[in-house]
Amino acid sequence: MAAEREGTSSAPHQDEPGLHRVIGPWLLLLFIVGDILGTGIYALTGQVAKQVGGAVWLPFVVAFVVALLTAFSYLELVTKYPRAAGAALYVHRAFGVHFVTFIVAFAVMCSGITSASTASRAFAANFAAAFGFGTGAYAVTLIGLAFMAAVAIVNFRGVGESLRLNVLLTCVELTGLLIVIAVGLWAIGAGQGDVSRVTEFRTPGDAGLFWPVIAATTLAFFAMVGFEDAVNMAEECKEPTRIFPKVLLAGLFITGVIYVLVSISAVTLVAPEALGEGETPLLQVVQAGAPGFPIGIFAFITMFAVANSALINMLMASRLVYGMSREGVLPPALGRVHAARRTPYVAIGFTSLLAFGLITFVGAVPALGGTTALLLLCVFTVVNVAVLVLRRDRVEHEHFRTPTILPVLGALTCAFLAGPWTGRDPTQYAIAGILLGIGVVLWGVTIMAHRPARAMRPGAVPGITPAG
Repeated sequence: MAAEREGTSSAPHQDEPGLHRVIGPWLLLLFIVGDILGTGIYALTGQVAKQVGGAVWLPFVVAFVVALLTAFSYLELVTKYPRAAGAALYVHRAFGVHFVTFIVAFAVMCSGITSASTASRAFAANFAAAFGFGTGAYAVTLIGLAFMAAVAIVNFRGVGESLRLNVLLTCVELTGLLIVIAVGLWAIGAGQGDVSRVTEFRTPGDAGLFWPVIAATTLAFFAMVGFEDAVNMAEECKEPTRIFPKVLLAGLFITGVIYVLVSISAVTLVAPEALGEGETPLLQVVQAGAPGFPIGIFAFITMFAVANSALINMLMASRLVYGMSREGVLPPALGRVHAARRTPYVAIGFTSLLAFGLITFVGAVPALGGTTALLLLCVFTVVNVAVLVLRRDRVEHEHFRTPTILPVLGALTCAFLAGPWTGRDPTQYAIAGILLGIGVVLWGVTIMAHRPARAMRPGAVPGITPAG
């Protein structure tokens, strides 16, 4: 059968149950929209305004275009190989190099777990302040751990339960952004604010226009990532080859429009220099445009928007670990599926333990958003090249095919935005280097775990058909 030829199941898992296919187009759309919206737009609008002034919408548009180019590559690959491992599977099929495959998988997993851990600490800080627990380090850590444990339980109960909760949290998330848009439009209609700011560029020093916009785009790109997480849910989607193209593109366009409208509302009501102060830029917008609006409600919405990011990232990370185990790039134990719940319970436990460690010992990693974007830009560069290499690999079913020029442009733009010439904070490279260094150590452990299988099949990674 075609599925067997493509290596869907490796020998150690032949008797294991598969994942439930419970995700239809609407659940998938809400998953994508909720994942992209995340915490980025709630926190980064002010920082982007610092770079470009009133034209804060422009870096979000540029980031949207770059993300869209790579999304077309993901669409070809996920409809061609509708399995859970995502970018790492595509890279392995294209290049067949175990080390590269592992590092790509590790980079994607780290971006999800670190983002989820930071989101849980942000949730804990808001929760502690709102309910009078204090904002001390111990209180925030304990609440963050309890919250992450709750996320793990929801994840374990099943993707259906997880995505139903995602529907609720995504609606809350969207409500917060729609409030900002409505407040902005109402204020503009009433003659408040200054609409002319949306065309003003105020770049620091004599830097000109191009490089400040590029630097702001490296920040705004963090707000656009998330679409790539959806490919790790492919094995739990109904008819993934048919629904993915329309749903993924619809999700990107919906979030892109929301980001532009939020940016315009924000800079119309709050001057760019003020918007860049503090960590709650959108709260400033609501206060400026609707002073009578109960601010506590908006803070509550913000808290649950962060919670949604944590849930979706942990869903992605656990499915990625499960998928890579099924492909033989991680130990077989991580690919086990619970007989009753039909969820990858060992992978959920593993990723949750990593998150517990980050919450306890690392806390809020400096420049997290930029580092996450940096790691994913590097992954996206490789994925855009992989889609071109895999054109030689034929499959027996129909799949989406992107115009060749798009992955070429996607690889060039992602590589460009990942470079130091963009003005990226050097701290981000240091954090990424440390994370990948840990990955190299784990790669050595994985090689040792697979030594017997590698001895039986020299030059091959168990469970994956070598490229070519």
